[in-house]
Amino acid sequence: MQTRTLGTTGPQVSALGLGCMGMSDMYGPADRSESLATIRAALDAGVTLIDTGDFYGMGHNEMLIGEALRGRSRDEVVLSVKFGAQRGPDGSWLGYDARPAAVKTALAYTLRRLGVDHVDIYRPSRLDPNVPVEDTVGAIADLIQTGYVRHAGLSEVGPETIRRAAAVHPIADLQIEYSLISRGIEDEILDVTRELGIGVTAYGVLSRGLMSGHKPRIASPGDFRAHSPRFQGGNLDANLGLAERLRDVGQGFGLTPAQAAIAWALGKGDDIVPLVGARTRARLDEALGALRVDPAAGLVAAVEAAIPKGVAQGERYPAAQMAMLDSERRGA
Repeated sequence: MQTRTLGTTGPQVSALGLGCMGMSDMYGPADRSESLATIRAALDAGVTLIDTGDFYGMGHNEMLIGEALRGRSRDEVVLSVKFGAQRGPDGSWLGYDARPAAVKTALAYTLRRLGVDHVDIYRPSRLDPNVPVEDTVGAIADLIQTGYVRHAGLSEVGPETIRRAAAVHPIADLQIEYSLISRGIEDEILDVTRELGIGVTAYGVLSRGLMSGHKPRIASPGDFRAHSPRFQGGNLDANLGLAERLRDVGQGFGLTPAQAAIAWALGKGDDIVPLVGARTRARLDEALGALRVDPAAGLVAAVEAAIPKGVAQGERYPAAQMAMLDSERRGA
C-alpha cells in the first residue's frame, strides 16, 4: 500500500482512506455483514485511514467500525472522527454544537462506541457559527494533551477559519469535498492548506456516485441524492454525460470511470488523500485499482481536458446547506 503523510504534523496513512458514512446513513439501507466485511477487507489490503462521524446513523457507524476492529491491533488503523452535528430521533438535522464541553462529551461517547482509548484525528464536522473556532480547537488541544486524541483536523471551512484554527494548534488535515466536478478548493483553500502545511482528505471523489460509471439508484427519500441539485432532472442527465466522457478517457489508461476519478484526485498532489465511500468489497477492490496509475502518465491532464472545471450542473448541496458551509464563503 502506498502511503502519504497528512500535512507536516499529521500521521502517515494509506494513500486511500475508507469513508464509512454510507454504511449507516445518507444512501439508503446497507448490508451490515457486507459493511463489516468491507472494513476488514480494507484493513487487510493495507488501508489504514478509516473515517467516520459520531452522527452517522446516530452512533451506528462508530459501533460498526468498533466491531470490525475487534481483535486487531490499535496501531493498525488511523481513526478520523467528525463531531458536532445535532440530530433528532427522526434523523432530522438540528444544527451544530462545538462548545468545548460538547466537544469533550462527544468524544467520551465516541471512545466507548469505537472501543478504543483514543482517536487519531478529531474534527468538527462544520463550523459552529455560535462558537469561535479557537474555542473548539482549544478543546481538541486539551484532549490531545490528555492523550485521548492524537491530532486536530478541520472540515468544510474556508481560508480565514483555517488560519485562525492553525494559530491555536497545528492542524493535520482539512476534510473537504474535492472531485472532478467539485473543485472549489482550488480557488483559495488549497493555497492556504499548502502554505500552512495542512493535508487534505478529499471526500466525494466520485461525486456521490455520479462519476462512478454506475447509474446511481436512489433507493428512498432518506437517500441524500433525492434532494441533491446535481441529481435532479436535466442536471442529472448532463452530469451523467460527464461521466461518459470520463469513461472514454479512463479506457485509454485501462481504468474504469471510478478508478479514473480517484486516480485524478491522487494525481493532484501528495498532500491529498482521497476517501472512498465503498460499501461493498467489489467497490473497494475497484477503488484500490486506481493506485496502479503512474501520476506522470498524463491522466490528470487528459481528464481535465475532457471535463473542465465548472462544467457540472447544480450545486453540491441544496441551497440551505450551501449557506451553512464556511468553505463556500468567498473571500472568507
